[in-house]
Formats: sequence, structure tokens, C-alpha cells
Amino acid sequence: MSENTQTSDVNGIPSWFRVAAILAIVWNLLGVMAFVGHMMMTPEMIAELPQAEQALYTSVPLWATIAFAFAVFGGALGSLALLMKISLCYPLFIASFVGVVVQMFHSFFISNSYEVYGPGGTIMPIMVLLIALVLVRFAAKGKKNNWFS
Repeated sequence: MSENTQTSDVNGIPSWFRVAAILAIVWNLLGVMAFVGHMMMTPEMIAELPQAEQALYTSVPLWATIAFAFAVFGGALGSLALLMKISLCYPLFIASFVGVVVQMFHSFFISNSYEVYGPGGTIMPIMVLLIALVLVRFAAKGKKNNWFS
């Protein structure tokens, strides 16, 4: 006889769902803070950076900045919708994931960020990409299991 150790509410939503949604909100709000910090960089603040980093900041095209905005705001709104169990979280997470992919494409294939930050500078972008993908899959699972309204 086996016992089911995973508890769920009356809608079949796992007990860990709320914790995962709150962690998603926290993660994506950190991304929003990073975006706001990036947008608030004054010329004086940029001038204090090493020359190579200054060149990175000043050469970011508008489309990469827009992708960054889609990534963080799509993720934050998607996380809020996830917590509220609203199916809109799925397309928001897809928009966020696309934003992350476009932003990372710029960082790794167009700009010289790898040369500036080295191999250690790839850890966080890879984490961002993986977490964005996990959130898309999580929302897809919730949609498939009818966890959302």
C-alpha cells in the first residue's frame, strides 16, 4: 500500500504551488530592479565604470533594451498572474522568455560581453534563461492541469 505524500487543494493544485509562485515573483522583481537600475544609470555613473563596461553600456541598441523590458516586466506580471491563478501567466511567461532570448542573443553574439566579463559572466545569464524556461513550463503544466481560471 502506497501513500500519496503530495497534498493538494480541492482544485488539485499542489501545496507547493503558492511557494513557487511567490519565489517567481521575488525572482522577477529582482529583474525589474536590475532593469530600473540599468535605465537610471547616469552618464556620471557610467563614467565611473571600467572603460570596457562603459563601452557595453553605451552601445546597447534600443531593441535589446526593449527585450530586457519584455523579459522582466513580462516575468513579473506573469508571476503575479501565476499567484492569482490566472491563465494569462502562460502568454506573459512566453513573452518574458522571448525577451530573455533576444537579450541574451545581443549579449553573447553581438556585444563583446563575454570578453568583458569572462566565463564567470555567463553564469547569471544562463540562470536567467533556465528560470524563464522553467516558468514557461510551470505555467504550461498549470494550464494543462486546469489550475487557472
